Amino acid sequence: MTAKSRKPLFERLQQGLIEAIAFSKSELNLKTVELPDEPPEIDAATLTALRKQTAMSQAVFARLLNVSTKTVQSWEQGVREPSDASRRLIHIFSEQPEVVCRVVGLPAVQLEGVKVVSHGRGRRIVVERTGTRR
Repeated sequence: MTAKSRKPLFERLQQGLIEAIAFSKSELNLKTVELPDEPPEIDAATLTALRKQTAMSQAVFARLLNVSTKTVQSWEQGVREPSDASRRLIHIFSEQPEVVCRVVGLPAVQLEGVKVVSHGRGRRIVVERTGTRR
């Protein structure tokens, strides 16, 4: 594996200044990019309530999220926290469980009382009440 060569600092600064001058003269259009929010947090009790509301075993829920059963167990026991990628998928599942189930080949489920609320500097998934599987 070879090291990726990088332009010297002076050349990178020079290129940046050239682009800044071109932009100030309206000769260059720079893209503005909005970043998506971080995935919401989820605690062990909420994750367990979410899974139980869908009447899924830990093994089925783990397959749905493409993680091991041990990983789901450790999340539910509060030993570990889901990665950002897992939190994003859990967020999508909490908002549109029928889509995720359809994609992975499971029967559609409904979730009730699940929402994302703001807290402090971030957001959190909460389950207000336990529903039943439909």
